[in-house]
Amino acid sequence: MSRIGKMPIAVPAGVTVDIAENNKVTVKGPKGTLERVLPAEMEIKQEGEEILVSRPNDLKKMKSLHGLTRTLVYNMVTGVTEGFSKELEVNGVGYRAQKQGKKLVLSLGYSHPVEMEDPEGLEVIVEGQNKIIVKGIDKEKVGQYAAEIREKRAPEPYKGKGIKYADEVIRRKVGKTGKK
Repeated sequence: MSRIGKMPIAVPAGVTVDIAENNKVTVKGPKGTLERVLPAEMEIKQEGEEILVSRPNDLKKMKSLHGLTRTLVYNMVTGVTEGFSKELEVNGVGYRAQKQGKKLVLSLGYSHPVEMEDPEGLEVIVEGQNKIIVKGIDKEKVGQYAAEIREKRAPEPYKGKGIKYADEVIRRKVGKTGKK
């Protein structure tokens, strides 16, 4: 039995969950509204203050969808109550980040500044010159946009320059040494 899939999801006060046909789940909360169509094979039902996800049979595909469906619903509930955030750090001499209106401007050692438009529903905060925080209610969008920012200059292993996640550890390498 899926250990994650069979865990009930607690619905906090102030959050409403609507389950329409074809497993279209709408979650409304203090921070906003999220909608998602989940796999039709899974049975999602609300019992009082809890949501339960069950699977029709024990086929491999159903087992994998079971845990996934439950986690997706859980992330929607968490998103509309607390929200999600990702922290990035810009390391390197002359590398910096700035906010200009709804644009994130990155100076990353290229001949031109890299400009990125904030996606709908996400908030990007720049603290100082080298800390970027991406916040939003949709975990998938927050992670995706943070990954796109990191992609502009991924950290390199020799000097550790580039954009990395705050909790990421860069494996450092030793450079080459001269001939003796």
